[in-house]
Amino acid sequence: MLHILANSQDALRTLASSPKQSVPDDQIWHVWTVTIPRRSITGRLVWGTVWRRRDDGQWIYKKYTEWN
Repeated sequence: MLHILANSQDALRTLASSPKQSVPDDQIWHVWTVTIPRRSITGRLVWGTVWRRRDDGQWIYKKYTEWN
């Protein structure tokens, strides 16, 4: 039993010491409020609360639907 605890503590120590890998900004979606209608990734106009992210230096938008 002590052997298992030692291994799990070693594993936790290893995980804690390893540098966290960050996700590039062009893969992160942000919730954003659009006041001027924009074209979504499907070509439709979106406004209000939307998802957006960078794609090759341009913002792309996706319709935001709230989960209840």
